[in-house]
Amino acid sequence: MKSLEKTLELYKQYRRKLLAYKYLNFITSWDLQTEAPEGSVVNTSRQLDVFAEESYRLNMDDKYIKCVETLYNNRDKIDEVTAHEVEVTYKDLQKLKNIPKDEFLKYQQLLNLAYPAYVKAKQSGDFNQFAPILKQIVEFNKNLCKWQETETLKGYNVLLDTYEPQYTTKEYDEFFDVLRTKLVPFVKKVVARKLQYNDSFVGKTFEVDKQRQYCEYIRDVMCFDKSRGLMKESEHPFTSGFGTDDIRITVHYYPELVESAIFSAVHETGHALYEQQQDPSLNDTMCCGGASLGLHESQSRFYENNIARSYSFWQVHFPRLKELFPEQLEGVTVDDFYKHVNRAECSFVRVEADELTYPLHIMLRYEMERKFIDGDLEVEDFSKYWNEAFTRYFGITPPDDRVGVLQDVHWACGNIGYFPTYALGSAIAAQLYHKMNEEFDVEESIRSGNTSKVNEWLKQHIHKYGSSKYPKEILRLAVGEDFNPQYYVDYLINKYKVIYGIED
Repeated sequence: MKSLEKTLELYKQYRRKLLAYKYLNFITSWDLQTEAPEGSVVNTSRQLDVFAEESYRLNMDDKYIKCVETLYNNRDKIDEVTAHEVEVTYKDLQKLKNIPKDEFLKYQQLLNLAYPAYVKAKQSGDFNQFAPILKQIVEFNKNLCKWQETETLKGYNVLLDTYEPQYTTKEYDEFFDVLRTKLVPFVKKVVARKLQYNDSFVGKTFEVDKQRQYCEYIRDVMCFDKSRGLMKESEHPFTSGFGTDDIRITVHYYPELVESAIFSAVHETGHALYEQQQDPSLNDTMCCGGASLGLHESQSRFYENNIARSYSFWQVHFPRLKELFPEQLEGVTVDDFYKHVNRAECSFVRVEADELTYPLHIMLRYEMERKFIDGDLEVEDFSKYWNEAFTRYFGITPPDDRVGVLQDVHWACGNIGYFPTYALGSAIAAQLYHKMNEEFDVEESIRSGNTSKVNEWLKQHIHKYGSSKYPKEILRLAVGEDFNPQYYVDYLINKYKVIYGIED
């Protein structure tokens, strides 16, 4: 037993160093994506290269690997949280060991340069500027699938499992089939109708400084602890952080699209609350952070759609928006604004999509990822394929790559296999919303002026666990059953039937 205690203590020493490198990477990457001057990119990337090399060296240290293996084989003799952490770490190390070191480090260097290259390409609306770097990212991930394949996981499934454990093309195909057969026909009915409301504010200029004030107000409504987090701007909104006490979000402001920043702020604060409300005892472990991408997205989509697109929410918070923009919103009622933020229409940009058409955006990306990882689609053809598929799904064609294939940052970050978790997260959110309403009236709680009651429910049923359990287990503990996409379909159809006055 003493030998095991020594092993555990040595493991914790390694973990402390690995967490420190994780922090350095977080803080430097945050700066790179928010405030760093353009000329600093190359030098900053060199420092990130050092962090990656040192982190890799620690992970591949024979003593560390032996510690993990010993603890993995004695999981029944250590505490539950550490046992889960070691199990996940053991599996991750097995994957990492199969990646050639030179290839791994070269890839980290590539990713450090990819984001600024992506931003330039997006701003110019020219995919060809980014294609050479993206081609290298895709090739690495195709090789990664070969290096890390097992008897049960091969090809694209290797990448899917990275972001959502235990979900493969089989599960996602079944999920998307439910959406395709039950939701898509309803979507066509809805988008064929014209929603009547006063939209006189659309296209007017909403000063960015006042938008920023309203987004800060929204973070207060959501009871976010600002002493442990902040909000800034970036080209693509995101959330990052370290532990429960340093959680940062970004939004992007469009002067003529006021709802964009509002819902980005809600969405990213949803992510941030998940991080902030975890059990603080997890801070010094590898179990601090969301259990999976799908579960994380369920939190951001829950707040963005189930909460912030509800009528009760705008009953309370529309008056404050009108105070800030009296001229732009003159004559506009809460009913008008509620209909506006819940209108369903085919549009180009995923992050601006309504609840109803959103899953179609994910199905397109899922389809593309399967094809290019399997070798059935070349990077040079991405823009053409995207535009043709988009036209087929939505009936409209992107005018340029900025609102087409370049609209998302994920592939630039090497996150292939990530997109399907967005649709999964929305569906899990609907299942949580159903369960929550069995215990209390959610919309009534929203009319109190803040989301404190909702926050507490999610804290006790989802957030507190961090990643100390597998996501499927956390969901089962929260709702008493396995994932069921029917709640998602029912929620959307019932909501939009009322908004659009559609009879059965």
